Amino acid sequence: MSEKALLREKHIEYVASLDEKTNDLEYWLSEHLRLNGVYWGLTALYLLDSMETFKKEDVIDFVLKCRDRKSGGFAAFPGHDGHLLTTLSGLQILATYKALDRLSNEDKDEIVRFILSNQKEDGSFQGDKFGEVDTRFVYTALSCLSILHRLTKDVVEPAVSYILKCYNFDGGFGLNPGAESHAAQAFTCVGALAIVGRLDALTSSQQNNIAMWLSERQVPEGGLNGRPSKLPDVCYSWWVLSTLAILKKADWIDFDKLTEFILNCQDPKKGGISDRPDNEVDVFHTVFGLAGLSIMGYDSLKPIDPVYCMPYYATETFQRSCDN
Repeated sequence: MSEKALLREKHIEYVASLDEKTNDLEYWLSEHLRLNGVYWGLTALYLLDSMETFKKEDVIDFVLKCRDRKSGGFAAFPGHDGHLLTTLSGLQILATYKALDRLSNEDKDEIVRFILSNQKEDGSFQGDKFGEVDTRFVYTALSCLSILHRLTKDVVEPAVSYILKCYNFDGGFGLNPGAESHAAQAFTCVGALAIVGRLDALTSSQQNNIAMWLSERQVPEGGLNGRPSKLPDVCYSWWVLSTLAILKKADWIDFDKLTEFILNCQDPKKGGISDRPDNEVDVFHTVFGLAGLSIMGYDSLKPIDPVYCMPYYATETFQRSCDN
């Protein structure tokens, strides 16, 4: 086990500082990620048992201002266009704060219409009206509908069929049928099946193959990569471990070596976690590094639901299957 410790207070200070940099050019250049960033920051603070660091009402107010009334979904920032990725972030934040009731039934109907309008005939989903198709959006759409209790068979069955077409002979999943296997796509596909209660669509042999392919993502220095022959990256501590946890095979990874890799990616001066040691930190790698450590049961971090990357107290109310 690494002799390094988790720099808990430094990480809390780092996340708290992220919205105080409005004079920096980088702050305004990242508008397109702002709502996602709030979700990443809030989830990091939850894992560190410090959600009070964010001002709850200010965050909820910002989320509600990100509703795109034209599309019905949530945008990354007020005035931007709605997208499935940011719609999920908005719902995740509200659910984490137990504030989904801030959305009226009409609001929820509009959000659902936006989600369903992006499902294609083959069961896949595009992220928005511009038409990019990716298994990320299948996961995102089904997760949103699960949060809103709007999963139905006419949506789920073609989506499951599409996911199964993205499974590859090597045990991985691609972003669409025939695409190269990637660890993040393994999470989106397996996670989506878990959301709708359809892990049984994967045979036992397939599940073992998936776990084997994912376990092979661990490199000698302890970190995990997304594809063969690539460098390790802290974010795969989540994409790989969460998927294995869903399949009840997280112990196929060497926890000690992965823990050491993540802790070596901490910035001891300003806090935060980077993709690899000595690189610049960001909130994306911070939350997913902490989430990976949480799955491994490290240092009293709060537990995280591997299917939704959210607190269990929030996800216990979500719809997990459909009968109609």
